[in-house]
Amino acid sequence: MSDNPYNPNASPAAAGSPEIKQRRVRISLIWLVPIVAALVGVSMMVQSWLSAGPQITVSFLTAEGLEANKTQVKYKNVVIGRVTGITLTEDRTRVVATIELDQNTDAFTREDAQFWVVRPRIGAGGVSGVDTLLSGSFIGADPGDATESRHAFTGLEAPPPVTFGVEGKRFTLRTSDLGSLDIGSPIYYRRIPVGQVVSYALSEDGKGVAVQIFVNAPYDDFITADTRFWNASGVDVSLAADGFKVNTQSLSSILAGGIAFRAPNYSPDTEPATEDREFVLFNDMGQAMAPDDGPARFVQMRFDQTLRGLNVDAPVEFLGVPIGRVVSVKLDYDASSKSFPVLVGAVIYPNRLGAAHDKLLALIEGNDEERSAHLIRVFVEQGLRAQARTGNLLTGQLYISLDFDRRAADVVFDPHARPLVIPTIPGSFDKLQEQLQAVVDKLSKLPIESMASNLDGSLSELRKTLEQVNSGVLPQLQSTLERSEQTLQNANQALADGSPQRQQVGDTLEEVQRAVRSVRVLTDYLGRHPESLIRGRVNAESPASFKGGATSRELNMEPQ
Repeated sequence: MSDNPYNPNASPAAAGSPEIKQRRVRISLIWLVPIVAALVGVSMMVQSWLSAGPQITVSFLTAEGLEANKTQVKYKNVVIGRVTGITLTEDRTRVVATIELDQNTDAFTREDAQFWVVRPRIGAGGVSGVDTLLSGSFIGADPGDATESRHAFTGLEAPPPVTFGVEGKRFTLRTSDLGSLDIGSPIYYRRIPVGQVVSYALSEDGKGVAVQIFVNAPYDDFITADTRFWNASGVDVSLAADGFKVNTQSLSSILAGGIAFRAPNYSPDTEPATEDREFVLFNDMGQAMAPDDGPARFVQMRFDQTLRGLNVDAPVEFLGVPIGRVVSVKLDYDASSKSFPVLVGAVIYPNRLGAAHDKLLALIEGNDEERSAHLIRVFVEQGLRAQARTGNLLTGQLYISLDFDRRAADVVFDPHARPLVIPTIPGSFDKLQEQLQAVVDKLSKLPIESMASNLDGSLSELRKTLEQVNSGVLPQLQSTLERSEQTLQNANQALADGSPQRQQVGDTLEEVQRAVRSVRVLTDYLGRHPESLIRGRVNAESPASFKGGATSRELNMEPQ
């Protein structure tokens, strides 16, 4: 059994087994390549993880121009990230773009950061994004300065008019309607563009619009507490006594609208206005630069006539001076006369009368409202009446004129009524219509039918007379003219040169000439010797003795 080589108790020497040597492991050089590649990959992953920025999501209405792993995110034309994925929201109304930002871009995760897609656009500020026609669309970014951060944003559908870091101030303008203004509409100061409209929204009560504007530095220092803003959109055309005028800020304001501002020359306030201050946006420069109108007074007028052509905002004038405007035109019903009078409401500004208003109020005691009512009562007693007059014959537009009519009937005026009711008189055009109606009534009373029948009979008689003239008188007249023409021809032939008739006519004219000469000599002689008519001719002097005289035979006188 000792010879058994598998006997564990046998010693190695006794078993005679060979000595086992440890084998050396040899690594092939070919394994170094994947090892180095793996190390490089790990280092790149570590480097990418260390250099990676925050990840955010931005939602847009459409993914037009966006491509995953291709569309870049830029700030001031510097790439700060890339779109890595695009998905739809759960309700499929918007798209969500996942953006990997670069390192050190924490400012773009602030709560007030903004993102938008840059595409070719044509807007109020002009043409933008033209370079994307070749390079493709990208996402524009604007950092924020808020303290809070977030990672989900709602993208803008249009670029913001004012980007981060631009110096200037924001102001709010209050107006009744937006007109042709839009985001990006320019702001002008002395026709120089100095800012733009950044947003607009309805007021809380829904009766106006709040327009937010941004004025760039250093022009924002020119806006004071007394600065006036007005809508400079379109073209302002006026035709006045000094001629035809056309006024506009620029071509862009005609197309896209605009706002202009300026402080009055008489303004004593030169301190710059604080940011976010509110101003009133006037319709035009004339209203903006006018002095303060002061408190308004609401009055009412009742017209028993049609007021077609009288619109809201029609002017109200006092002796030709604009002092207010019409704010309402409504129908009423009078049960006693069963008629429909027109009630016109107007807002008047007594301060527009200037020094005249101050002098008149100085004579009356009480508060401003009581003094104004008392002043109107005095005017009504002196004949103040409201009248609807034609302001434009071409368009038929009417306006309200307050003027004194000394012949107006007395009325009862209540100074305590609210609103104050100003009595009215018919308009001049209505009076003209009444006069025309009276003329028409008189014409309608004329016996037109009998006059027409008599005229028809007269025309028939005239027709018969003309027929008789054409049939009888005209042929006879024609024959008479022919005979007269023949007679004239015969006379011309008889009086031709060398004819006996012409010789006889010449002799006759000579005899007449001699007779006339003898009569003249006799007249001269009788003028010298009138006694010869009684005593006869004196032998010593006879008419024949005068030069050019004639014989007694020529004078057809017998000698005495």
